[in-house]
Amino acid sequence: MILAGDLGGTKTLLGLFERGEPRPREVFTRAYPTQEFTSITAILDDFARDAGALTVEAAAIGVAGPIVDQRARLTNLSWNVSADEIARRLETTRIRLLNDLEAMAHSVAVLEGDELVMLQRGERQATGNAAVIAAGTGLGQAYLHSIDGRWLPVASEAGHADFAARTDREFGLARMLRDRYGRAEVEQVLSGPGLVNIHRFTHPEGDCIATSGVPPAEQPAAISEAALTRRCPQCAETLEMFVEAYGAEAGNLGLRGVARGGVFVGGGIAPKILPALRDGRFMQAFLAKQPLADFVAAIPVHVIVNPDAGLLGAAVVAQGLV
Repeated sequence: MILAGDLGGTKTLLGLFERGEPRPREVFTRAYPTQEFTSITAILDDFARDAGALTVEAAAIGVAGPIVDQRARLTNLSWNVSADEIARRLETTRIRLLNDLEAMAHSVAVLEGDELVMLQRGERQATGNAAVIAAGTGLGQAYLHSIDGRWLPVASEAGHADFAARTDREFGLARMLRDRYGRAEVEQVLSGPGLVNIHRFTHPEGDCIATSGVPPAEQPAAISEAALTRRCPQCAETLEMFVEAYGAEAGNLGLRGVARGGVFVGGGIAPKILPALRDGRFMQAFLAKQPLADFVAAIPVHVIVNPDAGLLGAAVVAQGLV
């Protein structure tokens, strides 16, 4: 048995898997509200009680933050996590921490047809690189370099790069973000909190029927619902700006990674706003890359609709440790 984990700022998924080629087989999974715990080992203790036992050959855990020397500090939560700490709790030396988007990238090669929704067919190059972008509590990006016929996932912290405004409205948004935070980074636009930032920009008077009385953690979902149902015109503009910026950044990622094998859009937000991603705005922004418009038109683009892709990718890594 192997253990996989997806440790995020809002939710942590843990799962036990049996080894299987090429895809590990899920046996038992549980989700935990991260902020209700004080450490990853506290979550592992609860998981052991829920699973009945916790004896594993290997474990891999994706963490929402940079990994340095098998240690991590979560970007959106003041936790320090180390592989040594987890190894002592699980009593095994086969442990690996990896960036959460790096973990999701490991799932791409084993995802099945109904776990992907196509936005652009493109012309997939069998030996081409690929890339993953995922907006949720934060924004993650990872590359998959093609080496000897296999994809090698490589982590990044590109979500904290500068936001590249393209339109007059986006320049106005960037100025608002700079005034509020000191700089405008792409995660402040493409994430759940980023959606709230855009909503703040499109509602300068502050009043909105969609978010009135709604707790902050639930506001991104309320904004998206009001936009998709056209209940609030400014919320509709909010989601349109979000989708266009998402498409533009996904196209940037495709260029940076020379991703002729495909760009994959993951994370918790994309499946929930799928109608908005498919209305043309996302791909129009993705393709607006002159003089390389023909290049990005050949990149296959898919949305990952498996909500546990990060956990599956971590299981793939844990299986490799055995």
